[in-house]
Amino acid sequence: MKKIIVAIDGFSSCGKSTLSRGLAKKLGYKFIDTGAMYRAVALYLLDHHIDYHDVAVVEHALHDIHIEFEYNPSREASDTLLNGVNIEDEIRDMRVANIVSHVSSISAVRRFLVKQQQKMGEKRGIVMDGRDIGTVVFPDAELKIFLTADEQIRAHRRQNELADKGQRLTYEEVLKNLHDRDLIDTTREDSPLKKADDALLLDNSDIGKDEQLNLAYKWAMNRINQASA
Repeated sequence: MKKIIVAIDGFSSCGKSTLSRGLAKKLGYKFIDTGAMYRAVALYLLDHHIDYHDVAVVEHALHDIHIEFEYNPSREASDTLLNGVNIEDEIRDMRVANIVSHVSSISAVRRFLVKQQQKMGEKRGIVMDGRDIGTVVFPDAELKIFLTADEQIRAHRRQNELADKGQRLTYEEVLKNLHDRDLIDTTREDSPLKKADDALLLDNSDIGKDEQLNLAYKWAMNRINQASA
């Protein structure tokens, strides 16, 4: 069977990583969490006290950033490594979430990471999630899915996710963070978040993880069969 690229884009806290990870496992493909890559850059800037508003300094700092993924058997998923250090837990912190959309809007950061992402997909056989995968990184992907959900539902999901990690935030704080990130993601000049014309829309507001995974797998197998014909 011919291998394809599955591009999954969508808003924050829609469960892109959960769907992508599950689909990659079901297909026997490699999963690439591009959101983690942008979070890694944001964490580096925070830890090195670099002002993300100073684009020239940020662009220079990119030369010192090396991101890779390492499979973690205990999670049955890949952890994110920044310059050889496992940062999987740190990049999920709210201090990173509060600036990652700003960092992601910097053209130099996007060019730096898109180049890496495209290299990762040269041999296809990947599921990659993010905000511009189907529109910029892999506009030729055989399957593009645009994931969305009601904003309030996303806020509750995100609040529960943070609570599980010991981070207690009010619903209002989480909702504002999501709203701000959505606004930045959809209005930035460079590669704004939008649904590709040929992407399939998947609204998971009222469906469970298994149902959405089965639907995405059905779509993927259909495209694989078409590519292999």
